[in-house]
Amino acid sequence: MSESEVTPATEVAPPYRSGPLAPAAGRPKRVRIQHLRELKERGERWPMLTAYDMYSAEIFDEAGIPVLLVGDSAANNVLGYGTTLPITVDEMLPLVRAVTQATHTALVVADLPFGSYQIGPEQALTTSFRFMKEAGAHAVKLEGGARFVPQVEALTGSGVPVMAHLGFTPQSEHTLGGYRIQGRGGGREQLIEDAIALQNAGAFAVVLEMVPAEVAKQVTAELVIPTVGIGAGPDTDAQVLVWSDMAGMNRGRKPRFVKQYADLGNVLLDAARRFGDDVRGGSYPDAEHSYQ
Repeated sequence: MSESEVTPATEVAPPYRSGPLAPAAGRPKRVRIQHLRELKERGERWPMLTAYDMYSAEIFDEAGIPVLLVGDSAANNVLGYGTTLPITVDEMLPLVRAVTQATHTALVVADLPFGSYQIGPEQALTTSFRFMKEAGAHAVKLEGGARFVPQVEALTGSGVPVMAHLGFTPQSEHTLGGYRIQGRGGGREQLIEDAIALQNAGAFAVVLEMVPAEVAKQVTAELVIPTVGIGAGPDTDAQVLVWSDMAGMNRGRKPRFVKQYADLGNVLLDAARRFGDDVRGGSYPDAEHSYQ
């Protein structure tokens, strides 16, 4: 067959423009970092959720969530640690792999854990290469301001897309004095300067966590790359939540910015209790659920 006879693969508009997965013409197109820039240019907001396993990833992908973050928040949402600090690269790799293998459309971002990139660009590259080669991540996220420009430049220059993270950065909770709002007073200008520096270094988006709404609005206006808010008011280009907070799997205390969209924790509790009652009472398994 000659080269001219080869029919190019069908590309379909990304689902984040119209919602559901879809067109029958072919598999939906994978969301890319340039699509997110285009959304900002058109003034269209987009959602991001965390995901740590294949089932949640499949569901969120089908729901048309364009970006999934395999966050180091897996530390205290999956592995039972008290903070994000203890989780390791080796613990996160299987989670990232599960999410990337379960999705067809979403851009999957892997968080770089504490201690896996701070030493310098070479360490950041080594860690990020593992996430992309061993787990199939499409991008990585790191926390911190202008101090990490060398890491961002090294990564983006080597083909690794980088999402930055400013404001309250959980990996620095001990330095910041706990969970405290960032960017107030004199911190406003520093936050803006950090955001611009990271953009200039090649970051494709910036997460703003626990930042006053007016400050987040100003940062969003200053940048050509998208901002992703979490506790940063309504004017960022996108919003992200930890899925177990959003869906009610976390039945403990939640930050003020969390809106709970379901009560899966109590649904699961009720299901487990009913299963236990059926087993104890001898009604499960019955004939319908037994082989003959």
